[in-house]
This record gives sequence, structure tokens and C-alpha cells, in this order.
Amino acid sequence: MKKIVVIGGESTGKSTLSAQLAEHYGTVWVPEFARGYIDALNRLYEQHDLYTIAKGQLASEDELAQQANNWLVCDTDLHVIKVWSEAKYGECDAKILELIANRQYDGYLLTYIDIPWSFDPQREHPEPEARAYFYNIYRDIVINSGLPWADIRGDYDERLRTAINFMDSLK
Repeated sequence: MKKIVVIGGESTGKSTLSAQLAEHYGTVWVPEFARGYIDALNRLYEQHDLYTIAKGQLASEDELAQQANNWLVCDTDLHVIKVWSEAKYGECDAKILELIANRQYDGYLLTYIDIPWSFDPQREHPEPEARAYFYNIYRDIVINSGLPWADIRGDYDERLRTAINFMDSLK
């Protein structure tokens, strides 16, 4: 089984692409654990919540990997939590960094910021400059990962075609 991470900034089509890829390959995808966790909180999230979210994300991956059919599509990885923590709190918990170091994937699909911003109460950075800033951080992460990756741009159909071509090249 190969594990592919769809990574990128807020409102860049990660969940849509993850669902489309899972359908195309007849497999499952791992939703972003943070979304449900934060929705269930009766307060604003705090820095200590990020470690709980990180562990929940990995547990979801491990659980869904048991149902995967050749591919596991992950709508985010812990790098997103690291970037989020550093942007909001100026640092990232060393326990999260350790989890990142011990997790292996087979490739990245980096979603570009050419999808229009869509409001969501959990999204914090709608400004074009902020979107470009975070895209560049994620681009650096995938380049430095040493793993194969593809830059995902265009309309939803073009994005899906690019992602499928990339994933088929990894078989």
C-alpha cells in the first residue's frame, strides 16, 4: 500500500481532491482530524490541543489503512500541524516533531492557491499574501522531504488528472 498526502494551505481543495482520488482508486481517504476535534470543543483550541490532534490524525491513518485498497489518501499530515503551531504560537511541540520524524509516506500532492477562498469558521488566513506565504512553506516542506511530489493547480478536473497521473507514476 502506498500513502499519499494532500498538503497545502487553507481552502485549496485538499478534501475535495482526497475524496475524488479515493473514489477513483476504490480506496479510502483520511479526513483532517483537526476539523472534527475543533468542532467538538466548547472553547477555542489552544496550543496543547495540537498534540492531541496530531495523535488523532495518526490514529485515523492507522485505522483507515486497514481498509485501504493499494492507496491511502491522507487529507493532510502532521507538517500542517507544525506549520499551524509555528504560525499561531511561534513554536511547535517537540512531541509533534518526533511524530513527524517517525511517519513515512510515499509522496505529496501540493495544492496551489488558485482555488477561490471559501469562508469557514476554522480558517484563519484569507488574505492573498498569507495564502502565498503558506503555499511557499508547504512547497519547501515537500521539496525538502526527498519524496516525489506534484504541484496541483487548475480547475478541479485538471487537479484530479494531474494527481492521478502522478500517483500512477508511483505504481
